[in-house]
Amino acid sequence: MLLAVNAFAQQKQVETSIDSTKIKIGSQFHLTLKTTVDTAANVGFPEGKNFGQLEVLESYPTDTIKKGALYELIKKYGLTQFDSGRYVIPSLPVIINNEPYQTDSLSIEVANVKVDTLKQKMYDIKDIATAESKMSWWWLYVLLGLAALGAAGYFVYRYLKNRKVTPKEAPVVFASPIEKATVKLKDLEKKDLLQRGAIKDYYSELTDIARTYIEEAIHVPAMESTTSELIEAMRTAVLRKRMALTRETFEELEKVLRTADMVKFAKSKPLDFEVAEDRMKIEKTIVVIDKSIPEEKEEDEEHTLAWLEKQRQKEAKRKKNIVIGSSIGVVVLLIAGFLVFKGVGFIKDNFSPTNQLLKAEWVKSQYGNPGVNIETPKVLKRVDVEKTLPKEAIAVVKEMQMFTYGMMFSNFYVAVSTLSYRKPTDVKLDMLFDDMSKQWEGLKAKDILVKQESFTTPDGAEGLRAYGSMTMPNPLSDGGVKYDYEILYFKQANGIQQVVMMYPATDEDAPKIVDRIKNSVEFRKQN
Repeated sequence: MLLAVNAFAQQKQVETSIDSTKIKIGSQFHLTLKTTVDTAANVGFPEGKNFGQLEVLESYPTDTIKKGALYELIKKYGLTQFDSGRYVIPSLPVIINNEPYQTDSLSIEVANVKVDTLKQKMYDIKDIATAESKMSWWWLYVLLGLAALGAAGYFVYRYLKNRKVTPKEAPVVFASPIEKATVKLKDLEKKDLLQRGAIKDYYSELTDIARTYIEEAIHVPAMESTTSELIEAMRTAVLRKRMALTRETFEELEKVLRTADMVKFAKSKPLDFEVAEDRMKIEKTIVVIDKSIPEEKEEDEEHTLAWLEKQRQKEAKRKKNIVIGSSIGVVVLLIAGFLVFKGVGFIKDNFSPTNQLLKAEWVKSQYGNPGVNIETPKVLKRVDVEKTLPKEAIAVVKEMQMFTYGMMFSNFYVAVSTLSYRKPTDVKLDMLFDDMSKQWEGLKAKDILVKQESFTTPDGAEGLRAYGSMTMPNPLSDGGVKYDYEILYFKQANGIQQVVMMYPATDEDAPKIVDRIKNSVEFRKQN
């Protein structure tokens, strides 16, 4: 029995501490009172404008930390004194379950602020000085600016008026693919690419001329084919058109194309005579192919028309892809510009789930029995919880209803639950939170912090408000996600009403939703 009494006395012991033993006049220091009690204890900390000769600047809310089956209550005060000297914080009463427990008295020294007026030079008060009035020349600057703009406009007008407009050359229309290839080969020689050492550019244009001719003359996709694919397509076209091309023609064309590939991709540098030979081979190949093309028969003409239609479709598809790609690019640039000017925070602030809830058309309705009138962003949905009641509770509970929006530990969660007993039952509201915290711990919640205080609804109903935070494991990382919560309890003779709200601690819009919901709550009295 004596051991139990000692343990109880130690449990109710109040620890007293201050964060400084010496301050300057008017500076604030903090007095901290700590006590550890069981969850059902009723604790009252001292209040007042003065503790002895010290002035209480601020009385901070009581912090509650859950330690197993006990609560550690921490109460802080901000104190000061505006006269120098040594002062004593008197022993203060802390009421625990209607029994007073005295705190320790502590000493604090208040020191003067030293001001040395001898080292500070003193000056006479100066006479009133009259500001000099200067003539403003702003109008002259305006006239000069207008004159400069006028002169610039005049010179631009004269330039545009006297500028010689060079007429655009009409596009050259060739009578046949062979004519086009011949002209292009002559133009290539006039560019003097070899003299400037641009061998890669020379071979690129040389092979493009050959490929363009082959594509237009015998209708094979030469420009978009590799060397091997082009030679194979030519062999097929030659057989179909019954063209008289020798094996040597194919070999010479393939050799030049291979050389061009080596120049473009392997940085090969043929000798001057080899370049000249390749140019002659291309010209000879084009002439040989042109002479071997027979007059088109009806079936060849149909094949040509089909090939031309296919090419037209390819070109249309290419243009369509360009338009789509350009549109996507414009959209991406617009989004990027929007983010640059508005910032990611603008998107987060205006398009987050909770922001959308805040802007939604709210619904006011009554839920449960005893009823709870509440305004929420969305209509709450009924959850069947009576089937989950244990057998021993069924004998006591007459009816239990629950209505929710969202899921627990999601973007935003709100739940309204009501419970009515078969006969009058005295329920301690703080014990209800213990059940709730155990439920959270079962869901692997950690670091559950709680603060409790009385709560009065706008219509005058009094209840208990429990609020705080907890940490839930993050399945995507080793860390956790912090959630804030707020619970409103209200009891009647035959029933209990409860409102639970929960949201991520980093969400800036969620507290606004919570405040609006709280201000709308009306607990209906049981009939």
